[in-house]
Amino acid sequence: MAKADIGLIGLAVMGENLVLNMESKGFSVAVFNRTVEKVDRFVNGRAKDKRIVGCHSIEELCASIERPRKVMMLVQAGKAVDAIIEQLLPHLEPGDIIIDGGNTHFPDTARRCAYVESKGLLYIGTGVSGGEEGALLGPSMMPGGSPDAWPHVKDIFQSICAQTEDGQPCCDWVGEGGAGHFVKMVHNGIEYGDMQMICETYQLMRDGLGMSNDAMHEVFAEWNRGELDSYLIEITRDILAYRDEQGRAVLDDILDTAGQKGTGKWTAIEALNLGQPLTLIGEAVFARCLSALKDERVQAARILRGQTTAFQGDAKAMTEDLRQALYAAKIVSYAQGYQLMRAAAREYGWNLNYGGIALMWRGGCIIRSAFLRRIKEAFDRDAGLVNLLLDPFFKEAIERAEPAWRRVIAAAVGMGIPVPAMSAALSYFDGYRCERLPANLLQAQRDYFGAHQYERLDAARGEFFHTNWTGRGGSTSASTYIV
Repeated sequence: MAKADIGLIGLAVMGENLVLNMESKGFSVAVFNRTVEKVDRFVNGRAKDKRIVGCHSIEELCASIERPRKVMMLVQAGKAVDAIIEQLLPHLEPGDIIIDGGNTHFPDTARRCAYVESKGLLYIGTGVSGGEEGALLGPSMMPGGSPDAWPHVKDIFQSICAQTEDGQPCCDWVGEGGAGHFVKMVHNGIEYGDMQMICETYQLMRDGLGMSNDAMHEVFAEWNRGELDSYLIEITRDILAYRDEQGRAVLDDILDTAGQKGTGKWTAIEALNLGQPLTLIGEAVFARCLSALKDERVQAARILRGQTTAFQGDAKAMTEDLRQALYAAKIVSYAQGYQLMRAAAREYGWNLNYGGIALMWRGGCIIRSAFLRRIKEAFDRDAGLVNLLLDPFFKEAIERAEPAWRRVIAAAVGMGIPVPAMSAALSYFDGYRCERLPANLLQAQRDYFGAHQYERLDAARGEFFHTNWTGRGGSTSASTYIV
């Protein structure tokens, strides 16, 4: 019997659908799941009469795959991945490839890549985005790890991934070690930001402007035909229109506490580690944390009345302002995400293709949007672009939207409606374009209480000074370091 082109371990939602995707593109797949009953149900159900081989052990799986063997894991991130690697190693040979397609933290991927390579094998950590539908019909894929592995999986990955309108695959090699999972992590962080800003817009419409779900549905439908055209705007449109069997809006019955799986938190933590101002995504993560304090918020709402004013302006004009504010803040979100990737590339020695990453995100993934084409074009114009805000297209877009953006934030503050992500984006924009920030006072404070030193305007960068502010201190100063 002919051997399979690739093996896959983990027949949960993503695993099953990715297997069916591979098979539909002409590849034969051997499958295994720790609960072997799932293998039998799958092979005799959705996979019946397809080129899918059910296996009841790791050994049987490895024996069923053509060399160099390609074994993909789609299991819960963490200890399970390490455990499966250890189970695979005795049944693989030099040159075989282990692939992790889960939501793994990139340092774990870098560690596993080095470990597997030390055994003579190759390793890939690939981000896979698009959920159940994407896995079946074409996800966005962001592979990194052992460069020698890429030629062996390129045909499979680029056949099963999403395609842009002009037929380009939303998958390409990202870089060594944990680069693929890092880019997927940033994707998820941007996803957190996009979702939070849409939610802030929804609350301003609902609570500030008093709009009905049907009216908001119409607005989001219109927005999805313009520059905000994206998957998340599209599903928001559909959610607002959805009714149950009794005709009730399902959205109105959902408890307002948000869950999270950790990728947004990882993004914010890595931004702190690399000293990057990822303010918008950080606020999006904290907004989910605040939403989880439901019981406390219910009590606080009875005690902390606050001062708010009702909206008095033109609701239609404010709705247009909201569209522009959402677009401007979205530009900042991506600008911050790309700054983080640039910092990581310097730190970890990766040669990231920033325009190529935008291309990978054009289809299949959760943040897919028409907007990403503009990012690809920006890096085509200037591969060394330091910040998206400095690209001519995005500079002009921000300048057009800025007055509306400021009106929205001011109105939200007046109405007492929280807009942490959109306001953080505006503060970042104002801070980034500010030639002289008040950090000179901050440095004076640090030097006053801790002799941490400061640089001077009239001296070369890297030359540090200390002042004896009280007359009681000595000449000894603390060592200087910058995170």
